[in-house]
Amino acid sequence: MYRALKAIIFAATVAGLLGGCASTRMVGSEVNSFARWAPAPPAPGSSYRFERLPSQQADISQARLEGLTQAALARVGLQHNPQAASLSVQVSASSQPMLRSRWDGGYYPYGGGPNIFIGGGSGVGVSNVGVGFGFGFPLGGMDTPIYRREVSIVMRELRSNVAVYETRAVSEEPWLDTDPVLSAMLDAALRGFPVPPAGPRRINVEVKP
Repeated sequence: MYRALKAIIFAATVAGLLGGCASTRMVGSEVNSFARWAPAPPAPGSSYRFERLPSQQADISQARLEGLTQAALARVGLQHNPQAASLSVQVSASSQPMLRSRWDGGYYPYGGGPNIFIGGGSGVGVSNVGVGFGFGFPLGGMDTPIYRREVSIVMRELRSNVAVYETRAVSEEPWLDTDPVLSAMLDAALRGFPVPPAGPRRINVEVKP
């Protein structure tokens, strides 16, 4: 019985891993963007430079985040050229691990919800596998780790030091590989640049394996 249970768990794990590796993923983000260009939005090929908050100066992950942002900004037509910049770009990101219960759909930061236990024992009418008795392990109600991530971009016109563009994306996904998810979220945050639609919107971005 124990060998059978181990085989089932192993097969399910391998199948899940192989399926995840072979397929594309969709990263969904809640996006809200604001633009106040004066007198007009920047032309394609306009240059920018990165600006950092004091708290970001010594953060070793900030350079990696700016690299992802640079690639996303290039996809909407902006060039990273600090010497000829007309815009400054300030980018920040955060990530919070959570646990989501499959039983009731709720979220439990760093905690858990109710679980269903299935295992071997003296179940009624079943000789080898029972429910609620004997040795059990969490299955259907096991909490799934969820990561709440947020990215924010603020652009300023250097000549006037006025904020001209602001966008924010929030995502709750189970993916562990942060960089591809952040890259998709940055693309979502910049969707519609330089004149985004008004109001909150849901944007899905495909992440290829």
